[in-house]
Amino acid sequence: MADSPIVELQGLCAGYGEIQVLWGIDIAVRRGEITALIGSNGAGKTTLMRALSGLIPTQGGIYFADDKDVTGDRAAQILARGIVHVPEGRRLFGAMSVEDNLLMGAYSRKVSRGELNRDLDRVYGTFPKLCDRRHQAAATLSGGEQQMCAIGRGLMSAPRLLMIDELSLGLSPLLVEQLVAALRALNAEGMSILLVEQDVITALDLCHSAFIMDMGRIVRHGEGAQLLADPIIRDAYLGVLET
Repeated sequence: MADSPIVELQGLCAGYGEIQVLWGIDIAVRRGEITALIGSNGAGKTTLMRALSGLIPTQGGIYFADDKDVTGDRAAQILARGIVHVPEGRRLFGAMSVEDNLLMGAYSRKVSRGELNRDLDRVYGTFPKLCDRRHQAAATLSGGEQQMCAIGRGLMSAPRLLMIDELSLGLSPLLVEQLVAALRALNAEGMSILLVEQDVITALDLCHSAFIMDMGRIVRHGEGAQLLADPIIRDAYLGVLET
């Protein structure tokens, strides 16, 4: 259905071995929107992203993608559905060039070189700095440029849902503004985005809707602007900025 969520979780539980981290997660990521997942360190955000990517098995609940039950699907199957994960820490191949890192994002796609070149041009159009450094080793890039490269690699996977874990971690406000502008432009073209972000103001200002996690559970959900104006949310997450 055109108006159904691109991804929906019902009562999802997951963790690592015998350690359960996620408890009954219910979320829906709407098509064509930016959805934010926010919460403090240890809330379970990265674990949820890993479960959505198929990197860790679920322990209960149901995972729908495009109205199809994909519970238990492996990472390669999830990726083939266009659900692409840009992990925390970027995890680039440092000795490889920027362009080779980008091409690694398309390793599982069976497309012509011409189509790959068009996708590369799109990434370079989104992040012009990467074009200037296409032959440079990824390890020599700045932190912001590495994040651009990681997102660009995700774009080369032809995502239908782009999931980004910790967009702004360790970056200057100016670089964060550039990345936010790029995500707005991608979303304006119709891309669905799920964003994990500790910078609550950035996340709620950017997103259409947001889910707030605490101790492995979803504790609040609402429109980004609504949550940003909520005094309870401001007191819990933005209190230091109110003084």
